Amino acid sequence: MMTKVLMTVDGVGGVWTYAMELARALAPRGVEVVLAAMGAPLTPAQRSEARACPNVRVEEGRYRLEWMPDPWLDVRRAGRWLLELEARERPDVVHLNGYAHGALAWRAPVCVVAHSCVLSWWRAVRGGDAPAEWDRYRAAVRRGLDGAALVIAPTRAMLDALVECHGPVTESLVIPNARDAARFAPGRKRPLVLSAGRLWDEAKNVAALDRVAARLPWAVYIAGDRRGPDGVERTFRAARALGRLDEAAVASWMAAASIYALPARYEPFGLSALEAALAGCALVLGDVPSLREVWDDAALFVPPGDDDALARTLRSLIADDARRAALAAAARDRATRYGPARMAEAYANAYALLASRGAAPREAACAS
Repeated sequence: MMTKVLMTVDGVGGVWTYAMELARALAPRGVEVVLAAMGAPLTPAQRSEARACPNVRVEEGRYRLEWMPDPWLDVRRAGRWLLELEARERPDVVHLNGYAHGALAWRAPVCVVAHSCVLSWWRAVRGGDAPAEWDRYRAAVRRGLDGAALVIAPTRAMLDALVECHGPVTESLVIPNARDAARFAPGRKRPLVLSAGRLWDEAKNVAALDRVAARLPWAVYIAGDRRGPDGVERTFRAARALGRLDEAAVASWMAAASIYALPARYEPFGLSALEAALAGCALVLGDVPSLREVWDDAALFVPPGDDDALARTLRSLIADDARRAALAAAARDRATRYGPARMAEAYANAYALLASRGAAPREAACAS
């Protein structure tokens, strides 16, 4: 029986949220999760969240991630640290929420989960192939995928994008992300539009909301960290910035918001849209394949580059109480498909399959 997973995680974006949701859902199955955290120091709230989960232990390493500026020395050092953790912890499965370290000489079988990818991000956001400065990243991702016994993605769209950018993988699986409905209960709705996420990430396209905010009869609020890894802080003119909020504060805003808008150019799954749907928000989303896959007819979709369409769609929804209520109900009903128990069952089955096979013998490889 599979009892222990070594899982890499970062505290920069939604991977932490995903990892903790999965770990909590695996607890009733007796699965111990050792989180190897990198990318940025964990916040006090993140450490507290991990301590509250009895089947989770956290090991912190101050290493830059493969998509960050000039990361490769840190990637190599992180690789040595991870192999030391594996030798000490003796996990049944290694679960990597990144690519490069899939190339290491792991003793346990390895799955790589594709939460995002610079090359697919570039195509969606910049409209072309990533420049030559990303060739080293490209090669590291390919080696990592080759080293994985299983590649998992949260949507078929993300898996297809990964294969399109990096080539085929030996074995793959789609397991949607999840959120606990109890953490995002609907509240008394107010006349406001909300968005949340990494505001410095062009893929989220929150700048479009700021541009149309003055054209709407309701106020637009945007929650999230405005300062990116490059140190540059994004500013807004018409939308009201809430700053970085903890989960409880985000849930409170979602409970109050009537509409949640995420006009994304690129979104592998969209955890924030799932949270907002559970909180009873009507959804207005970027018309990208992954969001179509997750939400289908339970949301309104707008072309990410069309500000007029975004403003028109929001105004029409603001003006139509019945349609807004029906759309919110449809979104919440669909959101219940993405529960933690279902996600945990799928991952537990994948882990058990990998553990039963064992790790294929291989020589050490450079992770960068």
